[in-house]
Amino acid sequence: MKINSRSDLEFLERIQREVTAHQRDEEYDETYYASKLTDVWQRAEQTSAYGSLGAFSMRAFHDLPVTSKDQLKARPLDYLRVPAGGGLKYYQTTGTTGTPTPTPRTSQDMIANTVSVAEAWRPLLADGGHRALILLPSDIVPVADLMVGVCEFLGIPHVKAYPYTTGISDWDRIAGLWEVFRPTVLFVAPGVLLQFSQIMKKRGLLEQLREPVELLMLLGEVSTPELREMAGHWWNARAFDASYGSTESGTLAACCAQDRLHLLRGANHFEIADDSGVGPAEAGRTGRLVVTPLNNDARPLLRLDMGDEVSLSGDCPCGADAPVVTVHGRGSDGTAIKGSRVRTRDLEGVVYSNRDVMGYLIEIDEAGAWARLLLERDPSADRNAESGKAGLIQERTHERLGFRWDEVRFVNRLPVTTKSGGSQKSWKRSNFRVVDEVVPA
Repeated sequence: MKINSRSDLEFLERIQREVTAHQRDEEYDETYYASKLTDVWQRAEQTSAYGSLGAFSMRAFHDLPVTSKDQLKARPLDYLRVPAGGGLKYYQTTGTTGTPTPTPRTSQDMIANTVSVAEAWRPLLADGGHRALILLPSDIVPVADLMVGVCEFLGIPHVKAYPYTTGISDWDRIAGLWEVFRPTVLFVAPGVLLQFSQIMKKRGLLEQLREPVELLMLLGEVSTPELREMAGHWWNARAFDASYGSTESGTLAACCAQDRLHLLRGANHFEIADDSGVGPAEAGRTGRLVVTPLNNDARPLLRLDMGDEVSLSGDCPCGADAPVVTVHGRGSDGTAIKGSRVRTRDLEGVVYSNRDVMGYLIEIDEAGAWARLLLERDPSADRNAESGKAGLIQERTHERLGFRWDEVRFVNRLPVTTKSGGSQKSWKRSNFRVVDEVVPA
């Protein structure tokens, strides 16, 4: 994140004051939000999607219909205030749920998002003498750039190593730079970490590589508590669900030292939508998260319904007063398996509870009446114990998800697409395979 003008420097300092206000026991009151929302409103009027909004008031804001993700994805250019090529950087969403969404970002977009995330992570990362290794795909999504910006802002030495850049930064080179750089923090997609861990275990190098590592910051795709516990056990490090957000909205929540995601209230206005309508985002509420990013410049969004079911809670042991958000995912994200609707988090809570599974693949028939679970075995695990583990997974699947697998089988290796991580990974596309003919075990 480079600052090349006085106006950008002044903007950075203003955003830093805003996002750290809660650390000085200052509440984000209606006056704060009214001022910030007035600016967003005026930027939104410059887009064809919102058109003539009229004069801003909090009443007018709350009377405005929510913007759905489907509306945004169907007409992404209509929500832009600048041309697609008019920002400082250009990104696209991964397209895992449809056509990739063009997403330019101006310098102010980049500054605001970076500062809000960096300040949230400061207690975890600053003053720890850390060195960060960024193991994320280098595709046209912003997460790796955001990590670089956070490291620059907090003064953390860092290196980017994109393991899927064929012929440039493969696993051998990453293992080599590890010996010299000795990273203490990994910013890594869960799938990437699974694959890297498997390869290093097979080579007998994991114990050596994990020696300097203290923190695993998992981001770019879903991570479950069970997966983080498993990864933390392998690496003898603390694993965190680092952040939550989207390419379109920017970052909406960031983790604390207790591995809980706190809403970034200084950078966003949050609401909750449920059967009774849209109301305040308060601890104890459950529903779909509705967000108005307060600093989005290239694409100002008003009352964007993220489509994600969330639960909000308070009283985090870390002491922060911002609500803790638990993201349950979209209702539409579930996939039918033997008559049950299964979501990523629910299934991975079963799969990774054993601590010795390196990945999984679900095979189903066209009708969804037959299903087999293939598990990639940990190279160091006892194969004689696999029968018992398979039985335990069967019981947990039946108890938590409401069905039993026709077969649970351990295999040496699954397709790399099941673990490639971040922008290269879509759960529905890479962790499922439809088979034409069922072959009995």
